Amino acid sequence: MAVYTKLNQSKIEQILSNYNLGELESFKGIREGIENTNYFLLVNKKKFILTIYEKRVKSEDLPFFSNLMSSLNKSNFKCPAPVANSNNSTITNFDGKELMLVSFLEGKAKQNLSPDNCKSIGIETAKMHELSKNLKLKRRNDLSVNSWRGLFNSVKDQCSKLHKDLPKLIGENLNNVEKNWPKDLPKGIIHADLFHDNIFFNKDKFSGFIDFYFSCEDFLALEIAICFNALCFDGLKENLSFNVTKAKNFIDGYSSIRKLSDLEKQNIKVLSQGAALRFLLTRVFDALNTVEGAIVKVKDPIEYLKRLEFHNNAKNYEDYFF
Repeated sequence: MAVYTKLNQSKIEQILSNYNLGELESFKGIREGIENTNYFLLVNKKKFILTIYEKRVKSEDLPFFSNLMSSLNKSNFKCPAPVANSNNSTITNFDGKELMLVSFLEGKAKQNLSPDNCKSIGIETAKMHELSKNLKLKRRNDLSVNSWRGLFNSVKDQCSKLHKDLPKLIGENLNNVEKNWPKDLPKGIIHADLFHDNIFFNKDKFSGFIDFYFSCEDFLALEIAICFNALCFDGLKENLSFNVTKAKNFIDGYSSIRKLSDLEKQNIKVLSQGAALRFLLTRVFDALNTVEGAIVKVKDPIEYLKRLEFHNNAKNYEDYFF
């Protein structure tokens, strides 16, 4: 979440005139995240999140995101529910930009996850995969392996400003991942961005996933690889270390709902390398292309070099748990 499009009370009230929710009591821009503009709204004593879509989000993808969240909600999965406007649409156009209003999810993100928290996340991730497997929703992953070469080319000439060896390190890792990327693993709908910021807990109990705006169809095991990168490393920058207890608890929780195939296990290493590379590349791009005047917290890309180093040294699936 972030704020690129700045709104005053009058503008937000104009937006709310498209909904039958009542009177705006207060609002506040949300700084976390990097993709879209987000505001917290209190309307008639009820809480909402207003998201205005910027940057990478395409108009044609919005129905997918809305339908996915709505379908998960109907199955009692904990995530925000899109709110329909007076035209019975969950997507509203305002000042040339598209936006969505969703219900507020109680709880907050935990930056220091316990192993038990990781087990809960594993369980809920597998539940989400199982609940969405019968949905007739389609969206390809625009940030999967086929896109990384183009993204690298767009930052190659400038990324040494962030780290002198970055062009060489990214190039070598990208060559390796492209060569070894699997072609035939179980697919389904994944969240694709399960970082701490997008996982809420209320009194240390899982309360839901937010920010489904990278969700797509891809390998289900790629979600696990993303979670290993996002949730199972402790420390900062060069002092990062992989927490095998967190990883084991996550996989134990996940496997209690959905078992991994032998082929998925064999490919966890390259999927984890690829997930680290994907977030390294997008963070490098964002660090080099900050929007002047935007209220946004840019995330450090360099910590992903340490993650890549760990994955490169792992020999097999078991190395992630022992």
